[in-house]
Amino acid sequence: MTMPTLQAQSRAGLGKGACRRLRNTGSIPAVTYGRGLPATAIAVTPKEIVNILKSEHGQNTVIKFVTDGKNESTVMIREYSYHPVTRKLEHVDFVQVQLDQVVDVNVPFFAIGKAVGLSQGGMLRQVYRMLPVRCLPGKIPTKIEVDISHLALGDHTSTKDLTLPEGVVVRYSPEQTLVAIVAPEKDRTEETAAAADPKAAVVDPKAAAAKPAAGPAKAAPVAAKPDAKKK
Repeated sequence: MTMPTLQAQSRAGLGKGACRRLRNTGSIPAVTYGRGLPATAIAVTPKEIVNILKSEHGQNTVIKFVTDGKNESTVMIREYSYHPVTRKLEHVDFVQVQLDQVVDVNVPFFAIGKAVGLSQGGMLRQVYRMLPVRCLPGKIPTKIEVDISHLALGDHTSTKDLTLPEGVVVRYSPEQTLVAIVAPEKDRTEETAAAADPKAAVVDPKAAAAKPAAGPAKAAPVAAKPDAKKK
């Protein structure tokens, strides 16, 4: 696994005024935190962050973080925000991760191929565009794909039908519908309800292995977020 290196500098000034002055210098305010690691205010170069977000893994990129040229850690981008008018990157939150501890992330999901059910008058219903994944940081896939070319009218693909890399788990019930070929006049109330509340289908992989109908589990980063962030 190749990790990009990101240089950061500690910053003492907090508040809107200090952040505005920092942005005028070409840097942006950021915060890094993690399990057992207090929130630390830092400054980073926005261009480097944008390049990471545009890379193959995007927000799921694992980053070698160097603060003040000496303190090294491994982080991922937890949150980021743009200016509502200029659309310039304004702020970034980084969460510390351990390479030997699993993380929970969202990975793009794509249905590939043309289902035979479309030629039978069916319609493609893709319930999710992102899937909640649990794995080690170095095993995060760039995307998850499923071939739907064999699906006839009335058929569907569930979580259990996915072919996943070793060590990667999708945190949905094995029976959760991901893609379906439905008749145009069919009542889709049940399907749209799942799309409207995707967290209701998220389950813990250990619970799913013992009992497929396990209750929902909230997806969250492995590093606990502190009560308050410095800006």
